[in-house]
Parts: sequence; C-alpha cells; structure tokens
Amino acid sequence: MFGGGYVGRAAALEALRRGGSATATSRDPDRRAALTAEGIVAIDPVDAVALSEGLAQASAVLITAAPDSRGCPGLRALAQTAAASSVWPDWIGYISSTAVYGDRGGGWVFEGDALNAATLEGARRARAERDWLDGGPGMGLTVQIFRLPGIYGPGRSVVDRLKDGSARLVRKPGQVFNRIHVEDVVSGLFASMAWPHPGAVYNLVDDEPAPADVVMAWAADRLGLPLPREVDLDDPDVSDAMRRFYLDSKRISNARAKAELGWRPKYPTYREGLSSEG
Repeated sequence: MFGGGYVGRAAALEALRRGGSATATSRDPDRRAALTAEGIVAIDPVDAVALSEGLAQASAVLITAAPDSRGCPGLRALAQTAAASSVWPDWIGYISSTAVYGDRGGGWVFEGDALNAATLEGARRARAERDWLDGGPGMGLTVQIFRLPGIYGPGRSVVDRLKDGSARLVRKPGQVFNRIHVEDVVSGLFASMAWPHPGAVYNLVDDEPAPADVVMAWAADRLGLPLPREVDLDDPDVSDAMRRFYLDSKRISNARAKAELGWRPKYPTYREGLSSEG
C-alpha cells in the first residue's frame, strides 16, 4: 500500500485477515508505529531499499497517496524502484476520486464520460490517472483505476461528528452526491485483484446518491440528537474538504463494477452504512 492512510490501512488489514501479509508506507513515524502494532509492515517511502524489498515480495500494489503538483508520488517512487530491480507485481490499483468528473448538475455519470474537474485536487487526480494508464502498458503493468466519492466508516462519519458536536448542517438545494463505506471500497479492490481488467476504470460508490442535509437529518434522528447548527457554505466551521464536496452535484453509476467484478456494496445506502457505525 503506497499510502497507509484510512483506505490503505483498511486494505492492509483485510489482506492480513485473509492470511496474507501487507506493507504500507507512511512518512509519519507515529503512523508507522501504529501500523506496525496492527501487524502491518510499515516503511518510510523515502527508504529506497525497504521500498524495493516490499515491491519484490508483493503480488499487488495499491496506490492511495494523493497526487501533488508533479503527479503521483507513488508512480515516481515505484517506477524508480522497479527500474532498478525489473520487478512489478501482477496487479496495480490506483485510488482516484469522482472529483475528476466535476459538476454534472445532478445528472448521472459513467466511467466513459468526459472528465471536467472543477478543483485543483480533481485536476491532479485526472492527471495521475493519465500517467498511470499511459505509462502502465509500456511497463507491462495491469493498472486499474478506482474513482471514489466521500469515504466514511469507523471514526470517520457524520455519526462521529454528531456525537462530538463538530457537525454542521449545510443546505444546498438540488445538490446530491454519492458516498462509499470503507469496507465496500476494500471489497471492491479485492474483487478486482481476483478478476483483473488491465486499463479498467471503476466507480466504487453506493447505490443511492443523496443530499448531505438529508443524510445529516436521518443520522441525527436515529441517534436521538438535535440537528446541528445550520451554517452557510462559506462559514469558517465548514472544512475545505467538505466545501469541495458541495461544489459538485452528480449521481454516479456503479454498474460497471457490479457487472465486471461481481461486486455488491455491503452498505448500499447511507442508512445501512451509518447504522453500522452505532
């Protein structure tokens, strides 16, 4: 896992649960210590020797690290390492974002649609996708792209924000988007490892796009808590990451992942997913 964050850690733990081993990168020493405590081999991505050893032993590589101004740091680091050893695993997965589609005015979006990223982050994801898909075949790589919407799960959901009092209610008429539970992300990745389609792009999203305020109201009612304070989108209490979600309105299809990978989300809507969070 090039990137031992929320998704990388979850994928690594699933590999361990299945009887395998997992290596994840992190620049943060505390993060590496936490990963190690869970049985995950944690390495610093600037350690070329450790990176080379991990790559040589891997049957799959997942890239979750966010792109920067120069593109995908995972591609840069791993390409240099592999060039020295001529070793690549059988499966490469790149985690991208549905932000590459931009705003669709609430319309449906499919993987073959033109990209129209409206944010710097979305544009960088689109560039990283191109770099992997353009460079992958030339290096004999079986690269798959996974476009994810807002990810939630244990410790990272509206349930947690309602409980700790940090939630804020933002209403934007007509705005709608998908979500995905982290467990469903991981199950989609492992489904692809079992049935690779080199060059394929998949939307890993839930079945029911919904407005954020509707989800917030449902969660508050279920928890027996009052609705949080309503704020405008430009309120300082609204994080930059959350504000970016409100820029786009679209409904994203997951039909390709279901048809080609046999994948089905365990939590098809926010209701099942948030109910599992307590």
